[in-house]
Amino acid sequence: MKKIMILALLAAPVLSFAQEAAQPADAASEQAAAVQDIAERNKMLYSLGFLLGDNLKRQLILDNEDDYKALSQGMRDSLLNKKSQTDLDKYKPAIIQKYKDDAALITAKREAAQKEYLENFKKEKGVKTLDNGAMIKLSRAGKGKAPKADATVKVHYTGTLIDGTKFDSSRDREEAFETRLTDVIPCWTKALQQMKPGSRAKVVCPADTAYGNRPVGQIPANSVLVFDIEMLTQEK
Repeated sequence: MKKIMILALLAAPVLSFAQEAAQPADAASEQAAAVQDIAERNKMLYSLGFLLGDNLKRQLILDNEDDYKALSQGMRDSLLNKKSQTDLDKYKPAIIQKYKDDAALITAKREAAQKEYLENFKKEKGVKTLDNGAMIKLSRAGKGKAPKADATVKVHYTGTLIDGTKFDSSRDREEAFETRLTDVIPCWTKALQQMKPGSRAKVVCPADTAYGNRPVGQIPANSVLVFDIEMLTQEK
């Protein structure tokens, strides 16, 4: 920019310099903004692609780099409106069968991992198993009275799957969550009745005390959920 200003001074009268110097500056600003917009759009689209890939991983078993290359090439050709390199009708039955076979294997693997997680957590010192199967382990006791089943509570929480994948967090939003215990999943209704204001706990929810066979957002059907919950206040 300094070189542009010096050249403008040498080539033009003083009165016209401001106008001439402003044009490159404005153009540069517009160009920088455009670059920024492109960069942000690329980041957004990359994020979309990443999420789509993450979703595919939950439904398909891809074993090696060649699998990834073939799949990504097919997606790329479709997005660019290119002609398919294969007879799509010929491979539709095999595609459907792969989805069925992979779904069965993925489900069996998830169920085994979740069963093992529940069994191991239940053995940890300080874990209390509630009458609906939910489990709670207090890391901080808190003071006062625990809420009743119809109380309104205010909490901070972070929710994850058993592999640590985070699906929700009031802490990330920097806003405490307020709710009646009658309006939440059964796991929470029972577990939060074990917590006093100021307490903090790890709460593990078997699928039938959470969302059951319903997929919810990032949460697959029949998922065991893990919550780090801090009880802030409770009202009758």
